[in-house]
Amino acid sequence: MSSVPKLETIEITLFPNGVAEISHNRPKRYNALSPQSYRDWLSAFQWAAKCEDVKLVVLTGRGKFYCSGQELELPDMNMENVEEEMERRRKTTTDVVSAMIAFPKLLIAAVNGPAIGFGTTTLALCDIVYCVSEATFNTPFMKLAFCAEGCSSYLFPRIMGQSRANEMLLLGRTFSSSEMVDCGFVSRTLPTETFREQILEIAGDAAKLSTDALKVTKDLIRNIDRELLEKINQEEMRMLGERMGSSDSLESIMRFVEEAAKRKAAKKAKL
Repeated sequence: MSSVPKLETIEITLFPNGVAEISHNRPKRYNALSPQSYRDWLSAFQWAAKCEDVKLVVLTGRGKFYCSGQELELPDMNMENVEEEMERRRKTTTDVVSAMIAFPKLLIAAVNGPAIGFGTTTLALCDIVYCVSEATFNTPFMKLAFCAEGCSSYLFPRIMGQSRANEMLLLGRTFSSSEMVDCGFVSRTLPTETFREQILEIAGDAAKLSTDALKVTKDLIRNIDRELLEKINQEEMRMLGERMGSSDSLESIMRFVEEAAKRKAAKKAKL
């Protein structure tokens, strides 16, 4: 069996049946996405796409959260070449989305808890999404003066319907697991207590199917959109770069960071 990459923020488990479990692995930080997280995510998907021992991928999280989205921090203006560094980070994020758009194998999302921001938008790029009943889904882009990403500006209205997609993307409303099942975004919920076991059983059954037939059928489903999705990805990330450098976005991030620091200090004072 092929060697499995050892990554800082992602845990990969390759089972003998060909199921590769790719898990966000920063449970103490609610699986928030640091710059390293994006690099690891990209490395994991590039490896899984090429590895002949991998028949399909399960994308999930360790701990109580699936993924709490980007770890927010103000850019360090004292950093040398800060603009180049921010551009490198945006390119990595863009490449993660591109890798998911082009991913040639069956991709199952197993949402084990709250999904926020990029953790939510990229679910629409998966072939099948399961979740626990306690899972929630949110894209707080407007609160941060960001914009849609992960191809959500196109895929969310198509999957959820225009009005509900706009409620999530424009108003930032948090959706429950049952609402996401009702609109077709999530296939079904599974019991929390046995969630991982049931997901691996479903994936194991899928791994017994013809890998070639799965790939051909996935291509028939996905190829019609892949070129368009890549254009959308590039445009969303270009606009996101402009948004994140805007004064209203920087002010929003500053407020968020300050409020988070106050909550942390208050929590520590109670101990």
